[in-house]
Amino acid sequence: MHVSVVDSLEKIPASDWNALAGVANPFLRHEFLSALESTGCVSAKTGWAPQHLVLHADGPLAGRLLGAIPMYLKYHSYGEYVFDWAWANAYENAGHRYYPKLVIGVPFSPVTGPRLLAATGTDTVMIQRRLIESAVTHMQTCGASSLHWLFINEEDASLLDADGHMQRSGYQFHWTNPGCGDFDEFLSTFTAQKRKKIKRERRYVREAGIVMETLTGAAIEPAHWDIFHEFYQSTIRAYEAIPYLSREFFHKLGETMSDRVVLVFARLGADYVAGALNLRGADTLYGRYWGCRGEFHSLHFETCYYAAIEYAIAQGLKYFEAGAQGEHKLARGFTPVITRSAHRLMHPEFSRAIADYLSRERLGVAAYVDELNEHVPFKKEIAAEK
Repeated sequence: MHVSVVDSLEKIPASDWNALAGVANPFLRHEFLSALESTGCVSAKTGWAPQHLVLHADGPLAGRLLGAIPMYLKYHSYGEYVFDWAWANAYENAGHRYYPKLVIGVPFSPVTGPRLLAATGTDTVMIQRRLIESAVTHMQTCGASSLHWLFINEEDASLLDADGHMQRSGYQFHWTNPGCGDFDEFLSTFTAQKRKKIKRERRYVREAGIVMETLTGAAIEPAHWDIFHEFYQSTIRAYEAIPYLSREFFHKLGETMSDRVVLVFARLGADYVAGALNLRGADTLYGRYWGCRGEFHSLHFETCYYAAIEYAIAQGLKYFEAGAQGEHKLARGFTPVITRSAHRLMHPEFSRAIADYLSRERLGVAAYVDELNEHVPFKKEIAAEK
């Protein structure tokens, strides 16, 4: 086997990459990652220089892609959702250089999934360990201060922990399908007070004359992407955020992944007034971005949560991940879930200090998640099952 680093996903055949990525997580697909690169959203210019690590076979199977890691050389910490700004400041205050660093994950996407991609029918663990070793070596030779594995699954976390990476915990709020036939049956699992509140929020939207539309596949036309990009930009302006994604990216997504896209629009008469973008995996719906034109009571909840939950129930999906953080999701049927990242730093003293911090942070996150679980909106007998 031999390892190499490539600076563009276009240099890797889509079929080879997707054979490793599988179908469960749309964010790991070649189509999604290459769309970020080909439209300029991800590049050295934007501070995300692709450094994808790939492992090919030698001998009789020479050229076969056995393993891969989506990896980037970063010159800042934007768009990661695992925050290390304090680490960077500490480095700089001590006279050290924190950037560039290496990040392994999906840009702008706080979505848990595998990062150690290995071919089926092989010694998977051996390939994954080789990938970890190669990533660490690349950190040591490319001038990076550190190596960060973001939103990793439990399996990858276990391997990275065994390799000596520092473990970090966070949390998100995810919806789990309780096996209901429709939204009303889902609401029947809530306490009366919480159920009444959600029904009232949905009624506000109906009484405003707003009609919800859920579009998928070929039903999504280029004009819909122009409208959604306008909504995306409106949210960026409202929160003075960074516009990571371009109009071209959304159109590319529609061209190459229309079968994975679920667009929820809110329409008032002939005009769209809000929209939310979701991507569909094998058993999970992932909520990403939303925007709105005007002020409408509870429309955010309807567009981003309730309509998506209805879709997930109708499609028999098991989970709905509606994005990072957001305690307000708890009252709407989402429950807290631990997220994981793993980190390795070149500087030994900073590494020891951060390891101590992370051990205390993990305890704090676990305690907070336990506290949140005391406030789920479900009836007591149902909450006890969760």
